[in-house]
This record gives sequence, C-alpha cells and structure tokens, in this order.
Amino acid sequence: MNAPDKLQDDPHTGLYARSTGHDAEWWRITLSDRPQMYRIEHGRGEAPANIDTVVDLENLKSKLQKWHREGFLRPGEAEAPVAAEGRAGFIKDLRRAASGGRPLPGPSQPQRTGALIGTVELSIGHAGPLVPRLNPAYIFPERFSDILQDIVENRRVMLIGHTGAGKTSLIEQVAARSQHGVLRANMNGQTTIGDFVGFWTVKGGETLWVDGVLPTAMREGFWLVVDEIDFAEPSILAVLTAVLEPHGRLLLKEKGNELVAPHPSFRLFATANAVGAMSVYRHLYQGANLMNEAFLDRWRVYLMDYLSPEEEAEVLMRTLGERITQPMANTLAAIAADCRAAFAREDLASAFSTRRLLDWADLMLRSGDPDRAAGPAIYSKVSAEDAALIRSIIRHHIAFDE
Repeated sequence: MNAPDKLQDDPHTGLYARSTGHDAEWWRITLSDRPQMYRIEHGRGEAPANIDTVVDLENLKSKLQKWHREGFLRPGEAEAPVAAEGRAGFIKDLRRAASGGRPLPGPSQPQRTGALIGTVELSIGHAGPLVPRLNPAYIFPERFSDILQDIVENRRVMLIGHTGAGKTSLIEQVAARSQHGVLRANMNGQTTIGDFVGFWTVKGGETLWVDGVLPTAMREGFWLVVDEIDFAEPSILAVLTAVLEPHGRLLLKEKGNELVAPHPSFRLFATANAVGAMSVYRHLYQGANLMNEAFLDRWRVYLMDYLSPEEEAEVLMRTLGERITQPMANTLAAIAADCRAAFAREDLASAFSTRRLLDWADLMLRSGDPDRAAGPAIYSKVSAEDAALIRSIIRHHIAFDE
C-alpha cells in the first residue's frame, strides 16, 4: 500500500486498515478543501481507491464507530479490550447466568417434589374437580419452556394466535400435570362485569355477595384464563389492570372497597386472536378491540403457532396408537398444514385445529372412508366454498378409489 500523504493535525484523520498483507482493506481520512468537511477514500492493497467522497463530522463519527466494529484500526492501535472481550464473552456469560437461575438436577441435589415438564419444574397444586383432564398425547416442544418458566415465576402470560392454535390447551395441560384448578372466563359476550368481579343477590330474604371468577381464583389459588381478551368490555380490562401489577390486589368497590390479595398459587393468563403481532389479522376476527401498549406491557406476550407437521404427526401417533401408521399420520398432518396455509392466505374462512384433525382421523379409522368421515368432522362445520377447497386439498394428498 502506498504511504498515505502527510495528514493534517486532526484526531479523526489517518489510515484505518483491516488485517495485514497485500490485500489489506483500508479507509483513509483527510481534511477536505471544504470547511468542516472530511474526505473519505476506500481501497484494497495497492489498488487505487474505489470510493472517494466528502462527509461532515457527524457522518464521519458514525462511520468511525462502524469501522471499529468491523475491525478497522490505525497503525499501532489495539482493539478496545472491553468491547472485544464483552462481545466475545456475552453469550457465554448469558448462558452461565441462565443455567444458574434454573439449575438442572444433579446427583447431589434433592429429589424433585414438583411436576417436571421438559426442563421446568412446577409446584404441585391440590387435586380437585377444576383440575383439567390430562391428555397423555399432548407434547411440549422446547419453545414452550419460556412460558413454563414464566408460570413458575408468576408472570402474567398472554398467548396470541389463530383459533385452534392450542393457546388454552397449553395452559390446561400444564395445569393438569401440576394439579392446579383452572377457571375460564370467555370474553366473547358471555361474561359480564358482574360475572367477572362479583355481584349482590338476595337469597332467602338475605342479601349476599357472590364472588366472580377473578376474586374466586385469587382467593382460592386457581389459574384464571381470560379467553379472547381482545373482545373484553373496557370495564373488565380496567379491573384487570391493577391485578396485573406484581402482587397486585383487587379492589371490590361494590363490596365496601374490600381488598382481595392473591393466593400464592394464583396465576393469570389471557388468550387473544388479534393483538400485537396478530393485529394484521384483525379483519378475520370481527369485533376484536384494540389494546394499547401500556396494557400489553403488563403481560409477557407469546405468539402461538400451529404445531409443525412433524409434531402433529407425533400427536396423531400418540393419540391413535396402533390404529394408525406413521405414513398415514404424516399425510394427515400435511393436509392440516395445507389447510392452515390456505387460511393464512384467506382462501379459507375457517381455521383447522388439531382437535378437528384428531376427530376426523378417529372417525375415518372407524368408517374406513376419509371423505365420509370429513362430512361430520369438517365439511358440515364450514361454508360450502370452504368445504370444496378442503376436499380438493384432501384429494391432492389421498388417492381415492373411484
């Protein structure tokens, strides 16, 4: 490389090179003839400069920061040790800190007393009629581990995604394995503020207060799932806001401003179809309300997608056992995936849940006829147009006897 011209006295001027040898890449900075401006040249080895431009000081400082990140240094200049070590060691330190927060069991550690789901241990609740029924075929992919850890840490968890993506079933199956009772409040017009918080009633000539689902769950230590929260009335969201705070309490104004403190086992969840990252699908869920960022920031919001074809095939095999072969399960999972892709393109007006797939598979194993089984399991539940498209997708994957 030709020796650079003698540079004027300026802390920014000079030659910045990356690596050594004949093909070293370099940037050269000199003062421009224009006041308060800098000339920038770029090249490789002995070749002439391929970039020659003029920038102001603010633009130059941004470029210098970028060049340092890319390893361009002046002769004799060493990379900043803190930046280099921090960049190289960040992930190592992060993994050490993460594993330290959730240590895996070792030979010297006491035996677990909770329910182990994946690598996350949850405390055991109390068996009762509100504990969901356990589905032994349910699978917990690794991507659910953060949600499970949030439950352990008593975070407020909101699951968003299309209908049938398994938002509520995830919570129920975690509760089933850890023996926690679950209450559900559906916000599609079926739950009023009285149902949610409570109301006064007269029984036997006596005026009594009846707790709604929220104070009941808080007092008894149940898990409360607020389904379709994006359809909730503003009055319900206002009540929830205080409870979303860490150790938040519920103020029952109607009951003389009584404060309800949460039981240690109380957990609060919400599901939604058209919130946050799902807002682009709001037109598919008529009546869904907008939610401001201040409300969403009180939740950990997870986007739930449908199971992958491989995961869904595994669920089919676990559920149906020897009645179904692996190739059959793979084919059915592929059909479900194609139907969901059509729904995402808005070619279909209805989603295709795992529950629907299992029902169809069970019925076809009884009848021996996929199309006949699809009648009550699929076609009768959708419009004629959707049924025709789903039938064509099925026939694309399955060669029917004519």
